[in-house]
Order: sequence, then C-alpha cells, then structure tokens
Amino acid sequence: MKPWRREMWCIPPKQNAAFVCAMESVLETYKRPYDPKNPVVCMDETSKQLVAETRAPQAGGPGRPWRYDYEYERNGTAIDWAHAMRELLDNRYANADLVTFVMDNLNTHGPWSFYEAFAPLEARRLAERIEIVYTPKHGSWLNIAEIELGVLARQCASGRIGSTPILKRHVTSWNKNRNRNDGKVRWQFTTSKARVKLHRLYPQIHA
Repeated sequence: MKPWRREMWCIPPKQNAAFVCAMESVLETYKRPYDPKNPVVCMDETSKQLVAETRAPQAGGPGRPWRYDYEYERNGTAIDWAHAMRELLDNRYANADLVTFVMDNLNTHGPWSFYEAFAPLEARRLAERIEIVYTPKHGSWLNIAEIELGVLARQCASGRIGSTPILKRHVTSWNKNRNRNDGKVRWQFTTSKARVKLHRLYPQIHA
C-alpha cells in the first residue's frame, strides 16, 4: 500500500463535531451545480525533491535490473502557493467572479499568503476573488486533488528527476495524456452516505 493511501483514510476514532462539520461543508460544496462564474476547484500541492544522478546508470544484463549509484545530488524543491493561485485566477478562471477552492488547512493555504508574495493592493484583489472550503484535520482524503496527485506520483513522478524543466515536461506529458483519455475521479461519497458510514463520528445528542 502506498504511503499516501495510509494518510488518505486517517479519520478520528470517535465523535468529532469539528471533523463532521468540515466534512459536510466539503461534500455539500461538491453538490453545487456547475457555475462558470463561481467554479469549484480542488487544490492541493505536493513537494517533489529534485534528485539528479551523480553517475550514469549502468544497463543490466539479461534478467538483471539497471544499476544506480547510491549517491545522488540534492537540487532543491520549489512550491509557491500564492503565485500558483494568481496564475489560476488570472488565466484559467479569469472570467469567474469568485472561485471556490477546496483544500487542506495548511498554514500557507489562505489569503494571508498573498500579502507575503504581493503588494497590498494586489493581495487584496486576489483575496476578494476566492472562497476557501477547508477539509477537516485528518480528512485531506476528501480533497479530490489529493487523489489526482496520488495518481500523478505513481504514474509520472516516482523516480529520480534532476531538474525543474525535466519535471515540467514529465508532468505536462502525463497531464495531456490523462486529459486525452478522459481520466477523472468518479466521486460518489455524499453527506447522506457519510451520516450512515461514519455515524460514529457524529456527536450523540441526548434530548
């Protein structure tokens, strides 16, 4: 079982009002009819350490795998939430009045990050164009984007990749192929199902 799947199904062991409240907010958001002026977008991010080979891998013989040197070079990572969000808002969703994002409650996932990246006027402009629906703590599996990142990690980015341009080429090629094949997540978990399957998480009300 992949590590991301172990985290995916981590839920509280007992009654947890905060969890179910956030969970139902996400599930109800998914029920909204599509509105190009207020689209719902699942957003998540993952780090990919750039690791280059210090020596060229050696081809194996018949029945023998390729040989990789145990040494490698650390080339860093690059994630900038604020700039990625501005790119989405000003390009893909330029015609939307408000964009609703479903994402986990990471400390960088909020309008305050715009103020760390941009001048106040620009930060305010971006902040007023987003609504954020946070997944509950230990409930990032409710974010469809996390499922897609799991597919990406397994199919495209599991090996050593030594530079940002190479990583971008791999991801772009994978993304085009997945879209061409109409790859999608068929989400079927609803609020009504949650109240049955996860009933133990709901506080018991005694009249």
